[in-house]
Parts: sequence; C-alpha cells; structure tokens
Amino acid sequence: MVHEGLKKVLNGIATAAQAAGREAQDITLIAVSKTFEGPEIIPVIEAGQRIFGENRVQEAKSKWPALRMRWPEVELHLIGPLQSNKAAEAVQLFDAIHTVDRPKIAEAIAKEMKKQGKSLQLFVQVNTGREPQKAGIDPDEADSFLKTCREIHGLEVEGLMCIPPADEDPAPHFALLADIAERNGLKGLSMGMSGDYAAAIAGGATHVRVGSAIFGSR
Repeated sequence: MVHEGLKKVLNGIATAAQAAGREAQDITLIAVSKTFEGPEIIPVIEAGQRIFGENRVQEAKSKWPALRMRWPEVELHLIGPLQSNKAAEAVQLFDAIHTVDRPKIAEAIAKEMKKQGKSLQLFVQVNTGREPQKAGIDPDEADSFLKTCREIHGLEVEGLMCIPPADEDPAPHFALLADIAERNGLKGLSMGMSGDYAAAIAGGATHVRVGSAIFGSR
C-alpha cells in the first residue's frame, strides 16, 4: 500500500543521504503523529512505517494502546517536553525519550526504568539557540549534564536532540549538536523536521522527526 506523503519523505531522505555520501538505512524516520487521530495514523502504519513520535504523554495514552494492540511492533518516541510527574506513564508507554533536559527528569526516568524493568533509548535535548521559551539544556552545560546522567543516574544516553530557532539557518545548530555529541562519544543525533531534514541529514542526523510532510497540515 502506498501512502503519498510517506513515500515522498522516504524518497527525500534517500536523496539527502546520497548527496551527503551516506546510506539511507542509517537514518531513522520518526513520523510525528501528534494531533492526528487513529484513523489518520492507520494508513501510514499500513504503508509500512513503524516508528512514530508524540509530543504529549496524555495524547499518546489516548490513542496508541489500541493501535499497538493491532501493531505491537510499532515503536513510540516521546519528542515533546516531559514533566517529572508523568515519568512513570512515559516509561510505560514509550520506547524512546528525546527530551531529557534537566537533572530532575533524568532522575525520574532512571527511577522508573529500574522500577518497571524497562530500558528506553534516551536522548538529551540541547537548546542550541538558547531560546528562553524552549526546553533543553544550555550547550555550555551539556557536557556536565551528560556526565550527571551517566555517573549519577546510571543512564545510557544514546544521543542528543535539538530544535533550531525557526527564523535561523539550522545548519550551525546541527553542527553544534554534532560537535557536542562527538566529544561525548554519542552516535545518535535527533535533528531535522519537515522543513529542514535534508540539512539535518547533511549534518549527520541519525533520526529525523517529520510530521506535516507525511500527514499534511494540522
């Protein structure tokens, strides 16, 4: 079954990967299904997509358990801010969290993973543009925060995530994230959305988070 939006994005990823001298299979597409309901998500699952991203724990909880009964192999990634009081539900529901951004969250996730006997893929969110309204650790504090995650909370961090400022060239932000990841021995780079995933792939993205280019405008 062909889904035009998904097909177009997968082709775009393949083209961007080739231009960057990379393999398309080294880039994970996260289809961002926030604000879309089950009937709109099902055609994308039926077309073969298996990794989805949600912004809010409550919204994901309302639609994904039923979908995963039918498609248990689907992977769910939390790509929006997490409150510590939602950590238990987040660890139960998601396979990956891209928004670890402060000690309190790191501690809550570590505690819940231990309690639930579950290991999640974890990404630290870096606020590369130092925007006050955005979540994420300051780039200057990223190294010490990663050390805290690893040494104090025993977390295995897979990579870093960023959302560049909307009105700036994203390339320097992607480069900054890649630099922080490299010096901390991290391979995962969650960066790039519908409008800039090609630039993110050129900058080394391992995960791109694409919503509107697949599902249409919200």
